[in-house]
Amino acid sequence: MASHIFILATVMLLAGIFGGLVNYYLYGDHDPDATSLPRCLVVGIGASFLVPVILDLVNSELILETQGDPSRLLIFTGFCLISSIASRFFITNMSDRILDAARRAREQSDSVHHDLRVIKNELLPLIDTETEQDLEPDEEPDVMDINEELDVTSSKALKMLATGRYIFRSLAGLCRESNNDEATMLQTLNVLVSRSLAGKVSGKNGVRWHITEKGRRVLESQM
Repeated sequence: MASHIFILATVMLLAGIFGGLVNYYLYGDHDPDATSLPRCLVVGIGASFLVPVILDLVNSELILETQGDPSRLLIFTGFCLISSIASRFFITNMSDRILDAARRAREQSDSVHHDLRVIKNELLPLIDTETEQDLEPDEEPDVMDINEELDVTSSKALKMLATGRYIFRSLAGLCRESNNDEATMLQTLNVLVSRSLAGKVSGKNGVRWHITEKGRRVLESQM
């Protein structure tokens, strides 16, 4: 029995070495950085010695049959050689799967970060609007100067941004409410944004406009 085990170990060892050499000469020229002779030999031998485990898992009696039948020993040798050569394909397949999973995880992470940036851009104006700010002493003259320069159209647009059920207003909605064309309203909104009285964010629904804390102070000073 001990001699039979020694024969099987020798067969697995030689089959692993031969399979490792086959993989080395097949793929060494194509990918020299990832394929080295020691690595191929170690992987081939390891895969060859896994054959008895695989045979046991499938309830095969091939190992017992090799003790009295040389032809069954030849079949066992073939299994070891196949396992040794196929180890390259198995490792490559697993590496590709891991890399593909990592790529998908990276894409999902980038998508989540993009969504978080969009949500952040949409929430910051809301937080800024609903949070009471400490006024600096030199800010009051700026408000008065803006009040003097603010025309009727800009004042009306600023009031529409401050009132209504929506915090973030669309250009089309503002045009309908003010009975102005898009070009006039867009020019007015750009003026408000340049004076920091209004802001705009780009989300999944397009560009939306909102009033800033400075714009609210201007409206309050007009009352």
